[in-house]
Amino acid sequence: MARRLRPVGLDFVEAAPVRHVFVRELAAPVEAVYCALEDVPGWAAWFPQVTAARPVDGGAGRDITLTGGVRFRESIVAATASEVYAYRVDVTNLPGVRAIAEEWRLAPVGTGTRLRWTFATDGTAPYRLALKVARGGQARAFRDAVRALERRLAA
Repeated sequence: MARRLRPVGLDFVEAAPVRHVFVRELAAPVEAVYCALEDVPGWAAWFPQVTAARPVDGGAGRDITLTGGVRFRESIVAATASEVYAYRVDVTNLPGVRAIAEEWRLAPVGTGTRLRWTFATDGTAPYRLALKVARGGQARAFRDAVRALERRLAA
């Protein structure tokens, strides 16, 4: 069953009741990392939990399918070349959630990139509790995704 979430903006990333922030450095330059974030179909090649990704609404949104069948219809809320790529979830089949926004911030570090992913969300008490338990899994997913992205960009 699809449920429509509360529309949130970029400010939600800092104000959400639940925020998970993960940071990693890549050897790849900022421009290459940003291009990979913008390449929506490419996410399935480097983010292991993403099984399908396609742009919608003329590139203003994304349809994402995760392992386990979780689906998201997203709207891009910020796309500033080599700085930030962010989106919110508008519709999902995930129970208990009220709002989700994700922000990917990029910063140059030498010839590489510091990549910071913030997952911001709100939902029912059981959903928030489940997210506390899921934080470790999200950290591993981010680590694995960044490693795969770095290998992909080096090829």
